[in-house]
Amino acid sequence: MKTHGDPDWQSLPSYLDVLAPRALELLDELGLHITFFVVGQDAALPGNRAALRALGEAGHELANHSFRHEPWLHLYGDAELEAELARAEDAIGEATGATVRGFRGPGYSLSLRTLELLLERGYQYDATTLPTWIGPLARAYYFRTAQLDEEQRRERSMLFGQLRDGFQPLRPHRWVLGDRRLLEIPVTTFPFSRVPFHVSYLLTLSAFSPAAARAYFRAGLALCRMTGLEPSILLHPLDLLGADDVSALGFFPGMQLEGASKRARVRDYLSDLTRRFHVVPMGLHAERLGATQLRDREPSFPGASSARVAA
Repeated sequence: MKTHGDPDWQSLPSYLDVLAPRALELLDELGLHITFFVVGQDAALPGNRAALRALGEAGHELANHSFRHEPWLHLYGDAELEAELARAEDAIGEATGATVRGFRGPGYSLSLRTLELLLERGYQYDATTLPTWIGPLARAYYFRTAQLDEEQRRERSMLFGQLRDGFQPLRPHRWVLGDRRLLEIPVTTFPFSRVPFHVSYLLTLSAFSPAAARAYFRAGLALCRMTGLEPSILLHPLDLLGADDVSALGFFPGMQLEGASKRARVRDYLSDLTRRFHVVPMGLHAERLGATQLRDREPSFPGASSARVAA
């Protein structure tokens, strides 16, 4: 809601108590364990502790998605950025006892300093980058629908990335930071075309044609198998909720679908995924990647501050 510019965000609304039982039921039915990237502010709310503990107790990994979920994280100064990471770590740890080892930036926000801090704080991996060229198109749509003033538009001017992000690696690689390395696990997009096919996109397409959405996903998975790419599929919390579950979020794309209908479609997508690939949490995948030869990559972020938002 904050990213969208909705003034109600100041009351710190959270829908984790609605999401968690629905997510757990679906994942248990499919026999899946995944990674939940948790916003620290959600973890800090006492009313969410039972839901977060339930996720961890069910065998799912909990990772850091920042404390305030501000997609202009790349604009933070050093002290503010370090505090953002630390506050989220503390809130998740206090709520669940978990030690986070993975990070995904809000709005795919990433900077050189973020990578350095992740290494300094002992993180195993980052999972922020989304190699696609459509970021500017997504940002234009977002600006058209969001309630933003000029300052808010400036903060979000790099949201969803740039055309050049379509040239980022699709495969896991290691960021070179001096004499140290940090594993990067990109969100998978279509090989060759670099068009996203994570679940939010599928649900948007399914509003016009459920069959076309599923065929599109299967085509993406087939290309991954053909090219030997193990996909990292992004599932957003709102992919499992409809406006009938949380009416205040009805302005988000895809929320016109009823929650039960969305969850049935997501069940089909995840079933397609599990029939073609062995699905594991990100941390376990990172451990396995640690024993393999991966490409090294020097961080390169445009702008005088060496900061960017990864698409």
